[in-house]
Amino acid sequence: MRITDIRLGEISVPLKTPFKTALRTVNSVEDIIVEIHTDTGNVGFGEAPPTGVITGDTKGSIVGAIKDHIKKTIIGMDIENFEEIMLRLDKSIIKNTSAKAAVDIALYDLYGQLYNAPIYKLLGGYRKEIITDITISVNSPEEMAKDSLDAIKRGFETLKIKVGKDPLVDIDRMKAIRKAVGYDVKLRIDANQGWKPKEAVKALRKMEDEGLQIEFVEQPVAAHDIDGLKYVTDNVSIPVLADESVFSPEDALTIMQKRAADFVNIKLMKTGGMHNALKICSAAEIYGVECMIGCMLEAKVSVNAAVHLAAAKSIITKIDLDGPVLCSEDPIEGGAVFDEYKITLNDAPGFGIRKVNGIRYIV
Repeated sequence: MRITDIRLGEISVPLKTPFKTALRTVNSVEDIIVEIHTDTGNVGFGEAPPTGVITGDTKGSIVGAIKDHIKKTIIGMDIENFEEIMLRLDKSIIKNTSAKAAVDIALYDLYGQLYNAPIYKLLGGYRKEIITDITISVNSPEEMAKDSLDAIKRGFETLKIKVGKDPLVDIDRMKAIRKAVGYDVKLRIDANQGWKPKEAVKALRKMEDEGLQIEFVEQPVAAHDIDGLKYVTDNVSIPVLADESVFSPEDALTIMQKRAADFVNIKLMKTGGMHNALKICSAAEIYGVECMIGCMLEAKVSVNAAVHLAAAKSIITKIDLDGPVLCSEDPIEGGAVFDEYKITLNDAPGFGIRKVNGIRYIV
């Protein structure tokens, strides 16, 4: 199964409602789709969102990285020589993690097709069904409480609440949501780097005093501020999850060795794909640090790959893969079935994606 061509296209998928965080507001998923073609007729699918505010990747940079650097590095290689392909992919260009992730996902898809097995089974096969949370965008306390109740009616039992705009208002947001949904629902909060270390501690201690029962707080401080992250971790009872601070396996090791956070969040668009994500899982197993797996605003191709990783590895104990259920439509045929909070895998080879509808080809 030899690589003969790499094609790139765009898809546009409207969201059900605007997605608002401390960093940005988004109305639709606008992603790059990768197709890796082979001499056997097999096609591997990958996907990358241009999330410049987090990864630094734009549509232009993703397309340029793949077309001008990655493609010429791996074209003509045989999927059987998988480790060599991954080494070449990693060295083809520095950073550009979303572009690498899209190609990595398509390559893993072909690897599973080569051996006629689903990727989650090739990587461990720990489970076949996972349960995701759903994100509640940052708005007024009243609107967020309403959105939370709507999510509960849809069957979700865990909510990830976007905060980080203003610590005092964030406390009001959480009080309104907890009052609306009661205490049988798990609440996670994601500040998206929105707080300073001391104000994060103050806000989180106030939430503790209010008895809001927060499961954990995600990335309360700036990504580069590892000391600040550790300060928060050391000074609050609410567990801390490192997200934007963790791109590479080396980043994850730094967090684990310094005990700067209680958990780490794996996102394929930050790690550069499955290959490095698996290294983070291995490190986490050694250090005994549980992982969450998350996604950017992505359609089902790349989120489906993250589902396979989550299903394969027991060290991934928290799931935040709600991207497809935030979309108003699903242009992807095949792959895992996303039924609100429940995600179920099938045993189709690779990642099981058969077709991407509505693709506009670029290259």
